[in-house]
Amino acid sequence: MILPMVWMTIFAFVATLIFILWRPGGMNEAIPATIGAILVLISGSVSLTDLGIITETISGAAITIMATIVMAIVLESFGFFNWVAEKLAAKANGSGIRLFWYVNLLCFLMTLFFNNDGSILITTPILVMLLNNMGLKNHQKIPYLLSGGLIATASSAPIGVSNIVNLIALKIVDMDLYLHTAMMFLPATLGLLLLVWLLFLRFKKVLPQTVPVKVTGLTRSSYHPLKPGPTYASEKDRSRFMRNVLLFVFAVRLSLFAASYFAIPVSVMAVIGSLVLLGWRWAYLKVSPVDMLKKTPWFILVFAFSMYVIIYGLHNIGLTDLLIDYMRPMVSGSLLHASVMMGTLLTVLSNIFNNHPALMVGTLTLMNMDLSPLALKVSYLANVIGSDMGSLLLPMGTLATLMWMHIVRKGKVMITWWEYVKITFVVIPPATLFTLVVLYYWVSWLFGGALQ
Repeated sequence: MILPMVWMTIFAFVATLIFILWRPGGMNEAIPATIGAILVLISGSVSLTDLGIITETISGAAITIMATIVMAIVLESFGFFNWVAEKLAAKANGSGIRLFWYVNLLCFLMTLFFNNDGSILITTPILVMLLNNMGLKNHQKIPYLLSGGLIATASSAPIGVSNIVNLIALKIVDMDLYLHTAMMFLPATLGLLLLVWLLFLRFKKVLPQTVPVKVTGLTRSSYHPLKPGPTYASEKDRSRFMRNVLLFVFAVRLSLFAASYFAIPVSVMAVIGSLVLLGWRWAYLKVSPVDMLKKTPWFILVFAFSMYVIIYGLHNIGLTDLLIDYMRPMVSGSLLHASVMMGTLLTVLSNIFNNHPALMVGTLTLMNMDLSPLALKVSYLANVIGSDMGSLLLPMGTLATLMWMHIVRKGKVMITWWEYVKITFVVIPPATLFTLVVLYYWVSWLFGGALQ
């Protein structure tokens, strides 16, 4: 009876990945994940008791991410992101090079304030509209969109709250958001700076020297999921309102770290922030919060839960035991080896299997290796770097990148997989390796004595 269970679990995993990457007919990724999870449950590799553990593990992360997405949708209904796009064009002041840096700064901040999927889903269509309105040629749009997509996805590394998988993994290793950020923010941010600099050097000859100074009339296209924002009495009133909203979102983001430091569930502060913002919109636009039931992408919850069920099944049939035997010599050598080798391994796994299951498998494996507290934390953070940054070598490495390619193509900007990998194979490996090495030196210098 054991052999059929093992093969059925492996089949469920492989088939799920194939359909997630293939997405026939534009199939939502939650559908194959759900079917795969059901097959795993039928196989018996995951029990009802395991389901309780899985629910407890992902619930806080899922609530936090959904609350963050709700906030992003509310801001979109205010017209916030169109306002940002117009300000972006104005700040560029006619310089195509300056626009490049501002686009990447916007994508970094969007992920930092919300999450990587929200950043891709909301920012990419607006950038497509902005670049189309500027009248740029296809090859001139690619540097802005590709660099923005890469930075938006990789920017989930500095703080754990910007990616649902990072949050789930934090729960597994019993690491709070405050400590994660203290150990990861500097190395990951320096890695991002190197990445964007390498992207700039690669695209410098393609970037237009001049772009329109003022871009108006940004409107939603048919592929954008949200409706136009409201009208305002004057541009001054509009800007003042947007700044107030931005300050509130910043305060909510800070409250997440304060909550983590004082051992308050991060999800509680995220929900409170989203409820206040919903109330603000109700008072200001007279729009009931009921519309969130339809606009919120609930499939993300189903997808995350189903994928974790499948990964837990692989864990129960012995996959992590095999990885432990393979990885222990790498991790036990030194912290530098642990950082570089774990990050490299997760880079490879993410580009083969997608970063969601790769990070979950890697994290579960680490938890069963009897590592010291410091080695566990460095290895875990290296996993995150590999799954958030190293995974960008191929478009299938992350769901966010697959969504990005889908949105860009719907916006009639043509980019092939070959054009994508010609860039990523040059910039991703050095940026990832640099980040992993900096992580080792930073953690060793700042936290080594305290965590040994």
